[in-house]
Parts: sequence; structure tokens; C-alpha cells
Amino acid sequence: MSSVATAAVPSGSRQPKRLILLPLHRLGASMAASPKHQAPKGTRDFYPGDLALRRHVEAAWRRASVIHGFAEIDGPTFEHLELYTAKSGPGIVNELFSFRRAGGENDYALRPEFTPTLARMVAARAASLPTPVKWFAVPTHFRAERPQRGRLREFVQWNVDLMGLAGEAADAEVMAVAMHALEMLGLSPRDVRCRVSNRHTVAAVLAAIGVAPDRAAEAFELLDRRGRLPADEVIARGAALGLDADAFARLDAVAGNAVPIESAAAFFAELRTELKALDGAALAPLESMVERLKASGLSEWCDLDLGIVRGLAYYTGTVFEIHAASGAERAIAGGGRYDGLIELFGGPSMPAVGFGMGDVVLSLMLPDRGLLPKDGEALLPRPDVYLIAGSPEGEARVPSLATELRRAGLHVRHSYRATHNIGKLLGDAGKQRARSAVILGRELADGMVALKDLDGGEQSLVPIGEVVAQLRTRYGGDARGGGGGAG
Repeated sequence: MSSVATAAVPSGSRQPKRLILLPLHRLGASMAASPKHQAPKGTRDFYPGDLALRRHVEAAWRRASVIHGFAEIDGPTFEHLELYTAKSGPGIVNELFSFRRAGGENDYALRPEFTPTLARMVAARAASLPTPVKWFAVPTHFRAERPQRGRLREFVQWNVDLMGLAGEAADAEVMAVAMHALEMLGLSPRDVRCRVSNRHTVAAVLAAIGVAPDRAAEAFELLDRRGRLPADEVIARGAALGLDADAFARLDAVAGNAVPIESAAAFFAELRTELKALDGAALAPLESMVERLKASGLSEWCDLDLGIVRGLAYYTGTVFEIHAASGAERAIAGGGRYDGLIELFGGPSMPAVGFGMGDVVLSLMLPDRGLLPKDGEALLPRPDVYLIAGSPEGEARVPSLATELRRAGLHVRHSYRATHNIGKLLGDAGKQRARSAVILGRELADGMVALKDLDGGEQSLVPIGEVVAQLRTRYGGDARGGGGGAG
């Protein structure tokens, strides 16, 4: 049976272009001829220290999620392509790694985001799920985009979602999870700002300055992208929406500034004064959000920013983004309320709010602020004990002692050959940051081993039959460590 590799190539058309590549045996021969192999552009290799840094961030994400009552889920790495086009339209195809299995009929795509999978999963079991549904996930995602600083083709993203509960209280609860995780990582309100807005309020402001209701979607897109567009293009697009210079100046004044929560009341009063045509009820959701943020102890982290609308059309109310206070990086996180999405995937009408936080921007920010060590090796688990074979007899005893220690729940590493140069092997143990060393040398003839505390330097002779108990007492091992072996 022959195997065939397939891959997708994003294009400008609505249907993805595909390449059916060489049979795998020919593909392997072609790769073998290459003088140098590198990771695909926009991806990363994670060596032990690198992965330790990422796991450190993920641990904060998971801890914050659990503390706030969210349960972890996951889904497939790839989905039917139509799952993504149903949510985002056919244009999303150009941003995906999509493929069709050789000889198959169905189109698939590597997941670019988790929300469609989440909505599908909720829709499938909506009748039996407790309300509210509080889930989080930390999956890998893929985007067929041009790699840039802070944006890669493969990345890890923390997703937190609360479904079945309407109102600003749920919105604030979700934001609290994000802020708690950032605080666990050592960040403070001086480092990051959560910019909060509401699409209903922004729509009312746009209407008050002269944007026709049927052009609101275009105005939202302009607001979302204006920081990434040339100034003359922003003005031209505003003019196309019917905004003259005066109207555009008012929009810039309203949606171009971040207002601290403590100044929110004055900001709302100014809006009502400056925009006489503004629907008075339009500010109510945002005013309620401000009160919730104060009640939740989040106000020092947050600003109001009516320039935040989130580009995706499925957001229905509160929206927010978390940015570095310096403005030097892309958004750390973004999310909001998406009350109609579960229904789109065949589920009941269910309010929902959530956010996604990627690891790429955090991996740039945290080291810059001294909140991650430069060498991730320091975050790797320390071995409790390093076994050193100082004689042929000691070498023969290492496998069984390693197994016994591991079954006691201790982290064990060992030398792989006997040597009389104990100093060199103690140096190896130190490089691996072991807490202690057990030297199986000539003392074995008398049933003894040397136990050395590598942190304090003390060394003593211990009966070999007692070394496991002593180390378990010292480092808190248990009998749940599992099988060992000599590896």
C-alpha cells in the first residue's frame, strides 16, 4: 500500500489550492539530498529549556482557570473546513492550512482558533451540560499567514469561555481569569492594560456622528484596523463612510483614547454633551461594565477604549483586548461576548463570553521585564538523587537501586559507566542540578554507600538498605512513583 503526503497552499481564491506531493518514499529521498534541514517558517523548536519556559506560562494559565472554576477541555487538531467557513465566511480559507486526504472527498483544516470547536462541542451536548458552562483549553493552533514579530504560523493559545450566563457579571468574571494569570506571571497594571469597550455603544456613537446603520460593519473594520493603516488611507476610508473632517475629529476624540476606569463618569458625561444625537440608553451596558469591574477589583487594570471593537463580526456586546502598557507589542489577549455562535452550530440560543491569549507575545514580554529566566534550564525539575558508579560492583547495583528509588517517587538520574574519577561524575551531577548524590564505590563491600548533599556539601556513609528511606524522608517521595528501570 502506497502512502501519499498532501499539503495546502493558501491562495487568493475562495477555494484552497492543494498540492499532492510525492509518495513518502520519494519524499524521504528528496529530503535526504537537502544539505540542511530547518523547522518550517513561522514555527518553533522547543528544546528542554525552551519548553520549560512555555510550561511555566501554561501552568499559570491552568492554575488561574481552575481557581476560577473552569474545567479543561480539548478537541481535534483539525476539523471539517466548513466549521470555519460557517463562522467566518469563505475568506477565512486563505488564512488556513487546509487539505484533502488523497482519494478522499472531505476538506479539512488545521484549527486556526478554538471557538468553533468549542461551539460545536457545546451544541452537541447542550441539553445535558450544567449551566453556566465554564471551560478552558490550551491547544496548539495554526495560521497560514506571513510570520511577524508576535505572530507565528504555529502557536499555543489559552482559551477561556463562559456560556449560558448573560450580562456584565459574566464578562467581568472572564476578564478576572485573564488578569489573575498575568498577575501570577509577575505582571502588574503598570505592565499591561485591559482595554474594554462595547459594540452596541460604539455602533450608537458611530450613528451619532453620521455613519449610516448599513455602513456600521465597514466602520467597525476601519476602527479595528486603523492603527495598522497609513493615515491617508484611514482618512479616505472615513470619507467613504460619509465622515467629514469634523465628524472624523469627533470620532478620533471618542475612539482614540484610553480612559482610566476612575475617569469613566466624566467620560460618559462628555460623550452625552458632545454627541447630542447619541442614544441615551447606548451607554448603559458600558456603565454597568464599569461598575462590575470596580466590584471585581479589576478597575486598576482596565481602561475604556471605544476604539476596541474586535474585527470578528460574531461579537455581540462587550469586547476587550489586553495590551502591553508600552504599546510595543501586539495584543496579548482579546475576546468578548458572542451570544449567537452556539446557535449557529446547531445548539440552543445561549449567551457566551470568552477570550484567547497566545503564548508568542508573552514569550517576548516576560523576559524583557525579567520575569522569565534567560535560561529555561533553571525551570526544569531538579533530580532528587544522582547515582554514581565508582566501581564495577557499583555499576552492577545502579539499575536495581534506581528502580527502587523511582518506585519511592523520587526523581533519579545516574551515571552510565563506572569510573574512579568520582569528582568528574559529581560535576556531572551538579550540572544536572541534582540535590544529592549516592556514590556506589568500594564501600559496597561493607554494605555501605556514600550519600552527599550537593546543596550543603555534607557527606556520610549510609547502609545501602537505608538509603531509600533516608532520601524519601528528605525529599518527600512516595510509593506512587511508578516503575523504574535503568534508563
